[in-house]
Amino acid sequence: MMRSLSLAALLALGTAATAFAETPRKGGTFNFTAPYGSAFSTLDIHGSPNIQEHFVTYAIHRSLYSWDSNNNKPVPELAEKVDVSEDGSVYTFHLKKNAVFHHGKPLTADDVIFTYKRLADAKNALPGASYINIIKGVAEFGKGEATEIEGLKKIDDHTLEVTLNAAGNPGFNLMESTTSIYPSDYPLDQQAIKPVGLGAFQFKEHVPGSQVVVERFDKYYEEGKPYLDRVNIIVMPEGSARDVAFRNKEVDVSVLGPVQYQAYQQDAALKDHILEVAETFTRNVGFNTEAVPALADKRVRQAINHAINSDLIIERLVKGKAVRAVSWLPKGSPAYDESAQPYAYDPEKAKALLKEAGYENGFEFEVTATPNESWGVPIIEAILPMLKQVGITVKPKPIESAALGSTVQSGDFQAYMWSNLTGPDPLTSLRCFWSQTAQAACNYTKFSNAEFDKLYEAARAETDEAKQMELLKQANNLLQEEAPVWFFNYNKAVMAYQPWVHGLAPNATELALQDYDSIWIDDSAPDSRK
Repeated sequence: MMRSLSLAALLALGTAATAFAETPRKGGTFNFTAPYGSAFSTLDIHGSPNIQEHFVTYAIHRSLYSWDSNNNKPVPELAEKVDVSEDGSVYTFHLKKNAVFHHGKPLTADDVIFTYKRLADAKNALPGASYINIIKGVAEFGKGEATEIEGLKKIDDHTLEVTLNAAGNPGFNLMESTTSIYPSDYPLDQQAIKPVGLGAFQFKEHVPGSQVVVERFDKYYEEGKPYLDRVNIIVMPEGSARDVAFRNKEVDVSVLGPVQYQAYQQDAALKDHILEVAETFTRNVGFNTEAVPALADKRVRQAINHAINSDLIIERLVKGKAVRAVSWLPKGSPAYDESAQPYAYDPEKAKALLKEAGYENGFEFEVTATPNESWGVPIIEAILPMLKQVGITVKPKPIESAALGSTVQSGDFQAYMWSNLTGPDPLTSLRCFWSQTAQAACNYTKFSNAEFDKLYEAARAETDEAKQMELLKQANNLLQEEAPVWFFNYNKAVMAYQPWVHGLAPNATELALQDYDSIWIDDSAPDSRK
């Protein structure tokens, strides 16, 4: 059974700058901005769930599958052909024979097995483990109950048989950056210093807190690509700094925050070079029910959702660059319930729920958050008076963007604010609330609910796609009622690009993640970039 993807609605907000009659120009330097932190926490992508590190990954590494932004589906990346068994549970990958790692080693089935065994080992506590758990035997290997992963079988150097726990399309899971294929003969400790992969660009240098530089890999398996000679991935977390650099033509693209989004729309010189897409990300505040006893009561969590005027915050602070969240799955997800309504802003109902739960006199907790203007401390500061109105005291706990992932994964928080990937595959997204998913993987709130587990496990076993989506819809609606998080908004991503830039794609999974090998710059670019 092959699961289909219906995310066309997510692309209605914008179109890509991809349709150009000109022949792509070879050469040049592309200055890209990494806007989600003041540094890269690691260059070993297996160890980080943060999008900040994924900017580097898209240049250097490749996973077994990749995301086709224009056709909205995962597609095989490292296999020239894939055979699927009649029951949809066994996939045979015929790996590309011309795929070569940057240090010269050809790709083989051993590299895929090596990578997945590293991810599966529970002692490593790597975020990619939750994605490969669709493969038979991963759980047993991870616990040390088996020396090999049962579902991985090497047929020959370029043929790998993968058996899944249940019928389905593994592309949604095996396209993730945290499942990037590493060479089996390269020291793992070097991947965090001088990463080696299969991507179109090879690592050149890393200036901590400043940039990562990558250069064209001449033995890249896709003929004629990449077009660019060099990509500078520049750390630039401040929206004002990106704005100045973009207007001065020092960078070629800039992710726009709410203020810049509004300003660029009103600027005749900039408004025609804006790419928009509604992303599959949900901004939220997650609750640690073990650290704060009050948060263990569902009525308290519901009260918080009723006490916050989310629409007002989206209008005033986010400048309309978002869509109000209803539950975990975003609009456009095949399991999104169009009839569902978000929590109503109702302070009196919030007070009543708190009284019913025994917290009429209120309580307090702190929220760990980064400086991010769209899902960080500024938003927490906006909800303080709203929660205070119903008797809840909230204290912001600022943290560096690069440290947020590890802090949340370790459970070292009372509550956190984050923007989490919630698509494109609803089965993959909702696994983050399945009780068997580890906190280090993505069950950050350690949510455990028997009714949810029953619905989710039934969906995992269901081979009829329509029935599966209905089960996932019920599970998503149950999450809204249980409120393990404050449901804030679904991000509307906006990227400004210079007029000489071509080849950008409407990536609904994260607009800022672009396929550098498809990007090119024309002759109108500044001399410093040619």
